[in-house]
Amino acid sequence: MPGHAQQPPSPLEHIRGHLDIPRTPSPAHGTIKAGDLGYAKASFAGKDEHRKAVLDIVTDNGFLPDVLCESEVDWFYTQLGIDDGLFKLASPQEVADHVESLYGAKVQAHASHKDYLEIKLEKETENSAVFIFTSPPGVSLSNGPQYEQRIDKQYLDKSTTTNAYRLESYRAQPAAQPAADHLSVPNGNGVSHTPPAESVAAQLRSYFISKCDFVESKLSPEELQQPGVDLREVADKTFLEKATENTLEIYQELMDEALRRMGPVVAAYEVERSRERRIVIGYKQGGTNSFFSALSDLYHSYGFYSTRKYVENFRNGVTIVSLYLHPLQGPPSEASILQIIKESSLIYVLPNNPLFTGSQLTVQEATYAYAGWIFAQHFLNRLGPAYSALKDLLDENDSVQAGVLSDIRARFRQETFTRGSILETLQQYPDVIRLAYISFAYRHYYNVFGNSLVPTLSYARLQSAEVLSGEQLSAHIKKHVLNKHDAQILESFVTFNEAIQKTNFFTPTKVALSFRLDPAFLPQDEYPVRAYGLFLVVGDGFRGFHLRFKDVARGGLRMIMSRNRENYSINQRNLFDEVYGLASTQALKNKDIPEGGSKGAILPDLGANPQVVFCKFVDAIFDLLLPGKTPGVKDKIVDLYGKEEILFFGPDEGTANYMAWLANHARARGAAWWKASSTGKPASTHGGIPHDTYGMTSLSVRGYTTGIYRKLGLREEDTKKVQTGGPDGDLGSNEILLSKDKTTTIIDGSGTAHDPNGLDRDELIRLAKARVMVSNFDRSKLSPEGYIVLVDDRDVTLPNGDIVADGTDFRNSAHLRYKADILVPCGGRPESINIGNVSRLWDADGVPNFKYLVEGANLFCSPGARLQLEKKGVVVIRDASANKGGVTSSSLEVLSGMCLNDKEFIELMCSPPGTETLSDFYQAYARSIQEIISQNATFEFEAIWAEHERTGRAYTLLSDDLSRKLVQLQDQMEQSSLYDDVPLRRAVLARALPRVLQDKIGLDTILSRLPQAYALSIFSSYIASRYVYSYGIESSPIDFHYFLQKLSAEAEA
Repeated sequence: MPGHAQQPPSPLEHIRGHLDIPRTPSPAHGTIKAGDLGYAKASFAGKDEHRKAVLDIVTDNGFLPDVLCESEVDWFYTQLGIDDGLFKLASPQEVADHVESLYGAKVQAHASHKDYLEIKLEKETENSAVFIFTSPPGVSLSNGPQYEQRIDKQYLDKSTTTNAYRLESYRAQPAAQPAADHLSVPNGNGVSHTPPAESVAAQLRSYFISKCDFVESKLSPEELQQPGVDLREVADKTFLEKATENTLEIYQELMDEALRRMGPVVAAYEVERSRERRIVIGYKQGGTNSFFSALSDLYHSYGFYSTRKYVENFRNGVTIVSLYLHPLQGPPSEASILQIIKESSLIYVLPNNPLFTGSQLTVQEATYAYAGWIFAQHFLNRLGPAYSALKDLLDENDSVQAGVLSDIRARFRQETFTRGSILETLQQYPDVIRLAYISFAYRHYYNVFGNSLVPTLSYARLQSAEVLSGEQLSAHIKKHVLNKHDAQILESFVTFNEAIQKTNFFTPTKVALSFRLDPAFLPQDEYPVRAYGLFLVVGDGFRGFHLRFKDVARGGLRMIMSRNRENYSINQRNLFDEVYGLASTQALKNKDIPEGGSKGAILPDLGANPQVVFCKFVDAIFDLLLPGKTPGVKDKIVDLYGKEEILFFGPDEGTANYMAWLANHARARGAAWWKASSTGKPASTHGGIPHDTYGMTSLSVRGYTTGIYRKLGLREEDTKKVQTGGPDGDLGSNEILLSKDKTTTIIDGSGTAHDPNGLDRDELIRLAKARVMVSNFDRSKLSPEGYIVLVDDRDVTLPNGDIVADGTDFRNSAHLRYKADILVPCGGRPESINIGNVSRLWDADGVPNFKYLVEGANLFCSPGARLQLEKKGVVVIRDASANKGGVTSSSLEVLSGMCLNDKEFIELMCSPPGTETLSDFYQAYARSIQEIISQNATFEFEAIWAEHERTGRAYTLLSDDLSRKLVQLQDQMEQSSLYDDVPLRRAVLARALPRVLQDKIGLDTILSRLPQAYALSIFSSYIASRYVYSYGIESSPIDFHYFLQKLSAEAEA
């Protein structure tokens, strides 16, 4: 792939010759003149009078001995490094309180016979806070009050454009200190630590937090967030009073760059004739958490301590952190400063990494270990040979045996390896983690093969350590890790390393870690269909996967939100299996379009912002799809996959509102395919074709529902229906608007609405048009037997006298309770009907609750449950057939973006600026998509129904058979020379491509603009679908020969 570095065939053979670096370039972005403090010292003319007033208060209070009052007050004013501006803002009484508190801490230390001074002073008000406490330079204390973590959580992480805080932090200056000169301070290990200064005062750290008071600006919020806006328009007034001109210039530059990027901007500066180095970091608010405290752990790990720290928040959503660093010993190491700059991006990505704080691992090693920890959580809980043997013995078509197998599978995955047990093992074997990291780094650190790598502490380890192959690392684990449980966990890191084909781990700026994995490591017993490509993304507050089954593939990207900790654990445990199942279904569903199946899913932590994690997930994947062209920002990466890749994303649960941003971001990142990067975008501004507006998915669901009615001679108006997924959703609302049945039950996120006489259709239509839940149903329109139970309801009495204790529990099982002619799931979690509960869908005599089930919602039923229902006589149309309309619409939406140039696309597919008017072409194109969806649904329904009539085989299995036949035939044709037959090619594409598009720009123009691989897929998918739908699943090669002859004859004609 252009811009991606191809790894040499045998990296270990080439690496040794590139390790000797002739020089160490300076990492500094500039030099600051000696004497420029960055923040001007505030002038407080009344400081002496202020100090005298404090002394009077302290003396009058009588808490301190008279002989010590003046020395203690003077020490507070002159030796703690506190800026005069803070004295100016504090009342004498407040300062007197601080002086007495500090003295009390000294007395308490002496009375408890401690050999060190421990001071803890904290005062918080509504708009400010002060913390002064013992803090040995260069040491991160793992115990104690954790003030910086508190400051992050209570103030900095919560800062917004309208409610923000600024921070000033100082380390006390070294000087003689009264009453405590003999005391020393423990380090993080409880061992006496000697600071670089002789005085205990150097052990004291003070933090002053205040609410921002921003300057007034006439600019709009949108204008304030544009790069280039004057910093003085968005800054805090106190900051503007204190900052020097040089600081304002530095901050302005960082602010502009931070507004252009998603991730952090880092700069370092030398100070003339000084050991001090200043690191300044700018980033957008909300992009990370606990960053300020994590930075301390970072520079401490490289032997630095800070004398001053500042955090400034600005009204345009930018945060800037400034660190004034000094080495604990000797001159500052430029290599270490460079490492701090580089690794600050890793800290930004994962600030709350339990494998870094207090461990023996460096930031890079701990970050790699965290990613491996996530990998192990999802791929260690595999079932193994014992389960496979049991599976072979049991009959999965038997509901009882299948239920036992399902329970065993769930128990194995839940209890074999937990997140906690995996973490404990990783913390127990840092040496093994380090070896695994070295192996990973040598494969993926691009600079190892150049001559620009600056020797750092991590680099020194790489240089001196032996690089183990996967086999050697496995042998090392077997030899040194005797516990089989631990060994299996550590062995997963070998699997992880060997699966990684490319990663953004060593990219200087990133917002999350991304890994392109070869899916070959997935066990075939559990994942029988071999996937094509797998992406793992790990970031602050989330994890996610993207899986596809063909190079050119399409599928939605969903957000899986969790209600509570227990629900999160379940979602986390099932995350990859859900992605695999959805992508597999998508592969079958995409039978009518050129793209194969894919699916992405993001699991945010509890409390995480879904929009933020969505943006991070997408940007991290773009790091692996787009070549790095900006040294120091987006560098080249080692690409062991070696081919250009494009992923196509679509809306799914919780992501519909982010598709326009995705396309805009792809364009901003320089993706030539930005118009095709996402579907479901707004029509007016991005040329999207919304599925809900045009009922695209519902049209295919309706094709099967009405097909059943037609075949069985049923009148829809007399048919009773239960629907999951309410009038607020895409599928649910359009199912209501397009149908004419008697809907007796609707189950949605707000609760359950039921009326055995049929819910009032006019009221349902009103809710569907308003896109609101059944909680908004007018209860006066219920019959006496009707009722609505909301999820928050408790102890509700139903018309028949039954009592509902919990509305949520009632809603979660409502689909198993009611009887009707047809069940149409338009929403709900995967496997809501499964092998464990499917028996609740028929009575004691074996009579099912429903006669027909059309699975509009993806994976609503498990495969075994579908077959059990069919055994009871239920006609089941599975999801891969029923809801394929949405993906057909998405594919044709993308086709317009690929065939139209930018000018044509804006003119034909977007509204004129300031209007919502769509062109005649757009409207005609949308109608042609609707026609194609309805036609494809009818073709497949007729084929499945005919095959069932002929063979008696289950509808569900026939759907799979048909899809596999289509996909297999499509793959075979893509490998054949049929496409080289130009007349046949043109004849097929003329039929396959929407006529309205051909009429506008012509077939020749379309073919000249489409990538050949994509045109080949259109050609192959059209032939495969039309042939299989016409001739059936068990057609012969002779049938295919006659079919091609017919196509060729039409082409010649």
